[in-house]
Amino acid sequence: MTNLMRIILSFFLLIGLTPLFGEGNREEETMGESWEVNLTEEQWKEKLTPEEYHVLRQKGTEQAFSGEYYYLKDDGVYHCAACGNPLFASEAKYESGTGWPSFWEPVSEDSVRTFEDFSYGMQRVEVVCGRCGSHLGHVFPDGPEPTGDRYCINAISLDFKASE
Repeated sequence: MTNLMRIILSFFLLIGLTPLFGEGNREEETMGESWEVNLTEEQWKEKLTPEEYHVLRQKGTEQAFSGEYYYLKDDGVYHCAACGNPLFASEAKYESGTGWPSFWEPVSEDSVRTFEDFSYGMQRVEVVCGRCGSHLGHVFPDGPEPTGDRYCINAISLDFKASE
C-alpha cells in the first residue's frame, strides 16, 4: 500500500465516514464458522465496553494513533481483549507508520483466522481471533521480512501481558 493510500484511508477513518459505507454483517460473513468461545451478542455486550464491542463485534475501527498499544515497546504477548487468546508476540511488532499496532506474524498458525472483506468499497483481508471470531483488524502484503505481511490491528482489540 502506498503512503498516499494510507493517508487516504486514515482520512476516511478519522472523519468517521462509517455510516456512509456501512459495516460488515458478522453473521453473513462468518456463517458456518465454529468458535471455541461462542457467546451471544447480548453476552458480548455485557462483557465488553461499548467501544470494545463496536470494534470487536461490529467490525469497527478505532481512530489512527489513538490506541494505547501503538507506541508500546515492552516485551510480552498481545491477547484478544474479548477472550484472552494469545495473538501476537512483541518480537513481531514493528512501526508501520499507519497509526495502529502492526505485526509481521501471529503468535501461532491458529491464533487468528482471515476472511475476505469487501466493506467500505475496498478489497481487504479481515483478521479475526481464532478462538472467538472477534474482529481484530486487517492483514496487508506490504510488511517487512521474513513474512512480508502487515497485520494492522486495532489496539482496543488487544490486551497486553508483559513478560515476567
